[in-house]
Amino acid sequence: MFETDKLIEIALREDIGDGDITTSSIVSTPLDATAHLVAKEGLILAGIDIFHRVYKKLDADLELIKHFEDGDEVSQGSIIGEISGEVAVILKGERIALNFLQRLSGIATLTHKFVMKVKSYPVKILDTRKTTPGWRALEKYAVKMGGGENHRFGLFDAVLIKDNHISAAGGIGEAVRRVKDNVPHSFKIEVETSNLQEVKEALDSGVSTIMLDNMSTEMMKEAVAVVNKRVLVEASGNTGLDNIEEIAAAGVDFISVGALTHSAKAVDISLKVVENT
Repeated sequence: MFETDKLIEIALREDIGDGDITTSSIVSTPLDATAHLVAKEGLILAGIDIFHRVYKKLDADLELIKHFEDGDEVSQGSIIGEISGEVAVILKGERIALNFLQRLSGIATLTHKFVMKVKSYPVKILDTRKTTPGWRALEKYAVKMGGGENHRFGLFDAVLIKDNHISAAGGIGEAVRRVKDNVPHSFKIEVETSNLQEVKEALDSGVSTIMLDNMSTEMMKEAVAVVNKRVLVEASGNTGLDNIEEIAAAGVDFISVGALTHSAKAVDISLKVVENT
């Protein structure tokens, strides 16, 4: 969580700078208050503890009573939680705390929609590396809260041979051979393919997973038949809510969806001061 703390600090410094001139002008003496965190639309919650940590950076005494936990489905109009403490602190941290919560809940909510679309199929929805720079751990966490699964975290923790690697090596077989010569056997190897010939080459090379990149669903069905459960199969590229079920029906084991993190819309959550004491 060290990286998350640094992100929070950067965000607060970016927003508050030398001080909140509006709040300091209006709230000149200490005043305690309670504010409600309200879901303005139905959503899957993600980031409620990050929301609280933003405020803890400003005032360790600020208290949050949670009515929901990450991963919970929250209906429109529900009070997600109540935060209590100095009203000046609540106002200073409001935008940044909400930015984290709305963004992460947006990813979880979109992921949940994809997962529900294919719930009747034995397939898993995966995220990708198409994340906001610096936010990867948080955004991949939000995918998990929405019911999705994480693909590799970065270039260092899994082997994925893509088209440019294949071009650089001169072919799938040679690319796989070089990886096997340099990477511990504990690492599974996945290779990207774009046609049936490449699928056959990948099978012959002894990989663990074959990615079907930007294939039509008809070609995917053919590829799945060629593989015949000898290795795992992942579909990737041009996946959306409108065609995800059709892709799942092709018989793949995984569907990776870049949109989970690069195109998720922030959900609408508001913070309303309801009581001054």
